[in-house]
Amino acid sequence: MEMKSNLSIVDHIAIQVENVKESAQYYLKRFNCNLKYEDETWALLSFQNINLALVTKTQHPNHFAIVDTKLSLNTEIKYHRDGIGYVYTEDLDSNSIEIIDRQS
Repeated sequence: MEMKSNLSIVDHIAIQVENVKESAQYYLKRFNCNLKYEDETWALLSFQNINLALVTKTQHPNHFAIVDTKLSLNTEIKYHRDGIGYVYTEDLDSNSIEIIDRQS
């Protein structure tokens, strides 16, 4: 099997939570991670190898995000409040994938 170079980056995994603030505090106390951002609807925690997004059920679906620097060529691109461009898609088994234009 051919091994590729310049592999894609998985930027984050997002999980839905009932209370963003309480969930963020749980992860911060239980694990060695940092809080990058937090508001009422989502928080972003950084770990050594990946970010974890905590989102409300109305904000985003459960998903993982992959960086694609060519995303800006997509006409359906939307932008998060931090300016990161994104589109959602699904794989063959209907798993949600967020494609983002740069690392968060």
